[in-house]
Amino acid sequence: MDEVVIVEEIACENGDGVIAKVTINRPDKLNSLNQDVIKSIKQMCKWAENNDSVRCVVLTGAKPNPPEEGKRAKPNSFVAGADITEFTGKNSEEIREIFRDNAIEAIWNLNKPTIAMIDGFALGGGCEVACSCDIRISSTRSIFGTPEINLGLMPGYGATQRLVHLVGYGHAMEMMMTGNNVSAEDAYRIGLVNHIFEPEDLEAKTMEYAQTIAMKSMSTMRVAKKTIRAALDNGITDGVEIEAIEFAKLFDTEDQEIGVQAFLDRSTPVWKHR
Repeated sequence: MDEVVIVEEIACENGDGVIAKVTINRPDKLNSLNQDVIKSIKQMCKWAENNDSVRCVVLTGAKPNPPEEGKRAKPNSFVAGADITEFTGKNSEEIREIFRDNAIEAIWNLNKPTIAMIDGFALGGGCEVACSCDIRISSTRSIFGTPEINLGLMPGYGATQRLVHLVGYGHAMEMMMTGNNVSAEDAYRIGLVNHIFEPEDLEAKTMEYAQTIAMKSMSTMRVAKKTIRAALDNGITDGVEIEAIEFAKLFDTEDQEIGVQAFLDRSTPVWKHR
């Protein structure tokens, strides 16, 4: 991977596979998304998708560098948004191509579990990166927002769709129409994030969740993730029918037999499929 995206492979506690900790590494630019970052995230997603040892992906932003003497330290940031300097001089056709094949969709379409570990700004495109993950875990000092309206724009990486499903119509409209920031506490209250922790506890708590998820059957996880997404794509009636079909199929898998027998034996399942 390029240095703008750093991937660290952390061993699973049961010795089976790894958790990929993915750090967007542009701290001097508050980890904003430029085309180099977009390209590297897409490469990372392709690598994670095709790597059987990867059992969970945790996305985060690099911590700020120490300030130069006499300079103020930069704030913590998950992803502060898109790099606006890359918007100048672009017409609609050029922008459409950039946004059509983007890293946020690559994260969204990963068949591996994904967690956004958010410490600091998650604004604009950064909020959209977070929304593309399955779970969002935040520090208490994080700040969320969709401020694109202040630029005469609207979200372009899927937030008009995903944010509504996370927080509901009213909260999504308020965020997008006012451009106002949302505190970590309010983000938790409206359902934008799953958990909030003090900054010093954030990584340890996030990795606890990642380790728990990584110990599950990955083949079952892929089916469950696909089925949950079906409700978003097809509506609840069709989604329930898809769920019934996929649930029944699991009874033809070895992992279902392993899991049920381990439950009956009061033992820890050792999954066959990843």
